[in-house]
Amino acid sequence: MFGRAFRVRASSAVRGSERRKLRTDVAAAFPDLSAEQLTEFIPNKEELNVIKIYSHKGEAVTVYVNNRNPILFEIEKALYPTVYTLWVYPDLLPAFSTWPPVLQKLAGGADLMLPGVVVPPSGFPQVERGTLCAVTLLGNRAPVAVAVATMSTAEMLAAGMKGKGFAVLHTYLDHLWEYGDKSCPPTLAPLVTDAAEKETAGEEEELVGKEPVASLTDPAQHLDLGDLSLKEPDSCAVLMGREDLNEHRAADTAEGANPEAQQEAENSRTPQEQMDALFNQCFFHALKCKVRKSDLPLLTSTFLRSHMFSCCPAGQQLDIKKSSYKKFSKFLQWMQHQKIIQVKELNKGVESIVEVDWKHPDVKAFAVPEGFSPASAAQDSKSEEREQVYHAPEIIPLYGVSTKMIPLFQESGHKKGSILSSSEVRNIIMNYVKMNELVDETNKNFVKVNAILCDCLLDKSEQDEVSNLKWDELFSRCLERLQPLHQVTFFGQEPVVRKGNIEPIDVTVAQRSSNKKVTIIKNLELYGLDPECVANTLQQKVQASATVTPVPGAKDRVQVQIQGNQIHHLAKMLLEEYQLPRKYIQGLEKAPKLGRKK
Repeated sequence: MFGRAFRVRASSAVRGSERRKLRTDVAAAFPDLSAEQLTEFIPNKEELNVIKIYSHKGEAVTVYVNNRNPILFEIEKALYPTVYTLWVYPDLLPAFSTWPPVLQKLAGGADLMLPGVVVPPSGFPQVERGTLCAVTLLGNRAPVAVAVATMSTAEMLAAGMKGKGFAVLHTYLDHLWEYGDKSCPPTLAPLVTDAAEKETAGEEEELVGKEPVASLTDPAQHLDLGDLSLKEPDSCAVLMGREDLNEHRAADTAEGANPEAQQEAENSRTPQEQMDALFNQCFFHALKCKVRKSDLPLLTSTFLRSHMFSCCPAGQQLDIKKSSYKKFSKFLQWMQHQKIIQVKELNKGVESIVEVDWKHPDVKAFAVPEGFSPASAAQDSKSEEREQVYHAPEIIPLYGVSTKMIPLFQESGHKKGSILSSSEVRNIIMNYVKMNELVDETNKNFVKVNAILCDCLLDKSEQDEVSNLKWDELFSRCLERLQPLHQVTFFGQEPVVRKGNIEPIDVTVAQRSSNKKVTIIKNLELYGLDPECVANTLQQKVQASATVTPVPGAKDRVQVQIQGNQIHHLAKMLLEEYQLPRKYIQGLEKAPKLGRKK
């Protein structure tokens, strides 16, 4: 349900009477909660908010938020806990386990099929069709998904564990989880209720290869992920368990194997597995040898371009599309899940690595491969390397339907807040004019203004005077009265929609003491550029001191300041090397005038 971005329609604080009613509804929905837990769950004094959202399929959902984290969501008057709630109360719902590689499929919107459900030695919990359940990963009791059983426990067993077992509503890593603080699941040991179960578990471990349940100890040996038959076969799953297993086996083999055997093992892996291994190698290499604590926070795009790419061995090339992750943000989410790094969105749509666990066993155990040479020996400077791999963001202007324009767009099925491109707006207006027969019969270049067009597009002083509009004027007036938005797509990341028009890179020249001038550059972060890297590059090009300072009056924004009027050099770098469109750079006309040619 939350596999794709949703739209927030309204947000408000929960009042006292509503809070008491919500506590009563929660007590009825989850009777296992004690009175103390209910008070803790729905507190009396802490801020509690309710937001109304629409999913990407248009479903209306009510979400309750406490301390920035969504704790409940309500669909058709039925309450469901989020994963944030289940991490605090892990035994609130009957739980079923699955393999770690399945998680990415579930987060992408797939339902859980019975071949992907692990049968524990103690048996399944007894549930009926329609029972609300939690989904956990093997070895950890912390739930990662909320689902509804599509059949009873008896029906699951009678079906031979085939078919769809659970309709998944919400998962860890989906967009509802992203609405919170994006924390990772805690590590909770599975419950073992008595010694008999411990003995049973021990017996099962001894029966590896003899009993079906023995596959719990070696998923890659007995389970083919292709047999899970999840709802979205083309979903880009991050095959965590199998990848870790293959790397572990490869490491064990490498200890006593000769180079020929190692090469044969490498060749036996699929291209996707080889690319996954290359990304892991470059990631740990960059963390251990390139990134310093003083570099943090570090833009994720800069980490990929300036650090990981330089750690790629000669003859190989990093390509996230050829890996199982498909997107660099998904790769970083997995590393954050492993608690190696912490990623935060310091500016909207621009993620940064804010923390690294340098003492993590995987970081400490990594060793640079013997005879390592970078992919390009000619890349002597970091600036040249960054310039070759920088990708300018794709920026698309969009428009939101405002309150005043609703009458003009409601016939085409759009509501307030609907997001449209300029071509979509143009088509809607043309269809509206044709359906209402508003084209002027005497001159088809004009459109007759009816009551709706008059209210939406004309000022009060014009309403009695203007009866016709040219097509171009009709379109331009319409775009002017819609809410401006823009979509930014950074390389390897999902598109981000922001309100308003994108701020251009602002270049100014300021006068300092002793008649000295400095060039100031702002808003570089909005275009995926690291201000520190830009400052270092400019400093090397013009041989002048450069600094990075906070922007006065702006939170989480910095500016680059370099001695002298350096707009000529800056323009060449931004336009030719970074290939940013000129319309997104403001102030280039302030470059110093060139001297006379001799």
